[in-house]
Amino acid sequence: MYAIVKNGGKQYKVQEGDILLFDKMSLEPKTEIELDVLLLDNNGDVKIGTPIVEGAKVKAEVINEGRGEKVIIFKKRRRKDSKRKRGFRRDFTRVRITKIEA
Repeated sequence: MYAIVKNGGKQYKVQEGDILLFDKMSLEPKTEIELDVLLLDNNGDVKIGTPIVEGAKVKAEVINEGRGEKVIIFKKRRRKDSKRKRGFRRDFTRVRITKIEA
């Protein structure tokens, strides 16, 4: 059984026991959250929501929050002194999917 959920403008395919990195939500560890289901597949029985599936919820538990690896953005042009180097680290909330309710 799997489901497609939406969080922070992104969609994720989840199963029970999965660990995901969501955008930072500022929640304490061991906090329970509920996510709306856009699509639910129960062993071949597919339910598609308009926009969400009625009565279906995904429960998840917050593990921790952190920052991702640094991504370097480097731009260089042909002319002299025309280069730029910047870095970016994404803030995230690590979440474990505990239960999918149909």
